[in-house]
Amino acid sequence: MNLHIDDYKDGDLYVLKLAGEIDAYTAPQLKEKLLELIKTEGIGVMVDLEKINYMDSTGLGVFISALKTANETNRSFKLINLQENVYRLFNITGLNEVMDIDNTIRGGK
Repeated sequence: MNLHIDDYKDGDLYVLKLAGEIDAYTAPQLKEKLLELIKTEGIGVMVDLEKINYMDSTGLGVFISALKTANETNRSFKLINLQENVYRLFNITGLNEVMDIDNTIRGGK
């Protein structure tokens, strides 16, 4: 399955709505778009993962890079609406402790 990325600006915040899977095949596309938006001056980024049903360690790497870039550029970066199986990856790795993740966890399929 592919990754579909919709983005829009809401005030001074960019919102990315993702659908599909984040894996070695789709991660480069996401990373390019995400880092481009984070580097935009005065803009924060919120990523909606509600329709992401699968993510592997490559996806975690994308979000680690995004967090690092956000911290370096003093931008806000937040993940929202994670499916339970996707949130589990952040929890197991401890990334839920260092990333801004909305506490609303969605159930699986």
